[in-house]
Amino acid sequence: MKRTTYAGLIDESYLGQSVTLAGWVQKRRNFGDLIFIDLRDREGIVQLTFNATNAESLKVADEMRNEYVVSITGEVVKRKESQINDKIKSGTVEIDVVSAKILSQSKTPPFYIEDDVNANEELKLQYRYLDLRRPEMQKNLRIRSKIMSSASHFMDNNDFINVETPILAKSTPEGARDYLVPSRIFPGSFYALPQSPQLFKQLLMGAGFDRYFQIARAFRDEDLRGDRQPEFTQMDVEMSFMSADEIRALVNEWVKAMMKDVVAFDLDTKKIPTLTWQESMDRFGTDKPDLRIAYEIHDLSDLMKQSEFGVFSKAVQDGGVVKAIAIPGGAAHYSRKDIDKLAQYIERFGAKGLAWLKVTEEGVSGPIAKFFPEPSQLVKAAGAHVGDLLLFGAGRNDVVSATLDYLRRQTAQDLNLVNQTNPWAFAWIVDWPLFEYSEDFDRWIAAHHPFTMPNEEDLHYLDEGEDPHQAHAQSYDLVLNGYELGSGSIRIHSMAIQEKMLKALGFTPEKAHEAFGFLLEGMSYGFPPMGGIALGLDRLAMLLAGQENIREVIAFPKNSRATEPMTEAPTRVDGKQLNDLGLFVPESD
Repeated sequence: MKRTTYAGLIDESYLGQSVTLAGWVQKRRNFGDLIFIDLRDREGIVQLTFNATNAESLKVADEMRNEYVVSITGEVVKRKESQINDKIKSGTVEIDVVSAKILSQSKTPPFYIEDDVNANEELKLQYRYLDLRRPEMQKNLRIRSKIMSSASHFMDNNDFINVETPILAKSTPEGARDYLVPSRIFPGSFYALPQSPQLFKQLLMGAGFDRYFQIARAFRDEDLRGDRQPEFTQMDVEMSFMSADEIRALVNEWVKAMMKDVVAFDLDTKKIPTLTWQESMDRFGTDKPDLRIAYEIHDLSDLMKQSEFGVFSKAVQDGGVVKAIAIPGGAAHYSRKDIDKLAQYIERFGAKGLAWLKVTEEGVSGPIAKFFPEPSQLVKAAGAHVGDLLLFGAGRNDVVSATLDYLRRQTAQDLNLVNQTNPWAFAWIVDWPLFEYSEDFDRWIAAHHPFTMPNEEDLHYLDEGEDPHQAHAQSYDLVLNGYELGSGSIRIHSMAIQEKMLKALGFTPEKAHEAFGFLLEGMSYGFPPMGGIALGLDRLAMLLAGQENIREVIAFPKNSRATEPMTEAPTRVDGKQLNDLGLFVPESD
């Protein structure tokens, strides 16, 4: 049963040849003495014709149904002009079948195997092996495969050594919750699945490997969303004796090569902008801005200090801010009801309302227009024009930033204002705060991780009596179209600085050595200056495939509840397994 080629690759170059093909029945059309079958494989579809000239094959075709696995042999012939299908590669030809065989039968699938199928997401995940037969899903996973192939090729050509690091590791307090694996041999002790290979790759630099990479699996027990899964894949990279600028330049070259390999796009890396974290927050309200959207956030706090509108003036007097975005053409598009829907959504960010104005030839209109009888200064400061809709945020800076970031993205999507002439808007975000306050943990945590080197001029903030939260880091994120693709930094290679960093995070010397003693011990044997980055391949594949959820580029993903409907994981295990591990799990209600 040696196939000649894939069904979807048959074209006029095979005219007159006898070919053997195998695949799935996509569609069957029975006209008695003439049966048409669409044969599908990973490359596409070709039409098969069965007629009375070959009675045995016609009989087999009569038994075929959708999703049967079949093999055929026949001659490639040209289609009649009226039957040409220019939507598929094989659309000008068909196979006049001489012999056919059913290799496997199929039950009626729970949904049609076709793109844009109207089926429940949970059902598609339950029958993921059927969902993966769809051309779109096969295209998505091939894009993912190309990304990984391109990454490995680039790294090999740039003298990086591929090293695998442990999956069963020690639990260390790095940020998100660990997934824990109980040890049978040491009851009561646990391995942790790695949140990243961070500590191991630093140790590899200490071991002298100089340039390391790995396409690594990482695990975090955190709430899920469209661009997050409990297990994910990243290209992990670390190198010694390189500055942050040199590392970013190397990553730019990888991105350029990858975009060419995967989507045939010529990326001009000279046009990738570098923004400071503060600039990004000020202009876009986020540290992962979508630069395809032209309009930005404008700070009106100084202008609103003495505003007649008490909500604005009080916000500034209380130490907050007043900011706004001007949506081009938004005045005609958004009704009061539409704006009320936006206002309801932003409550989740802590916003207590949404003030707005429409810019008209006469000035401004809207619920708060009476407070701005002379609006020209306001309109100019907000960068607005006639026909624009002004949306305001007032209050705490973080709440206003989150609110206007969402409104900027949502309105751009609603009005089709995302610039498609620049489909791939990369950017570097640098000079991050070294620490950030976590509402979840109710304490200060490392903005990236505890091994990030502060800026040289900020090292003194880690000294006794100084405020470490004023320090900024030698860290950098790569952003694409509003998504964080990669996060990296120059690492601490001095044990003295590392101990100060851990102390600033609340670790006593004893706790620091309990959690990270092996790393601190390694530093005492001479660590080189080092830096690196981890690039999320799931998100990258999602963007390049034009998808909105990373489930669409992962073969067997979890759903939003972190369960896997096909295998029903996670599941309870029997008592013997628990006893072997020395664990007791109470019965659920």
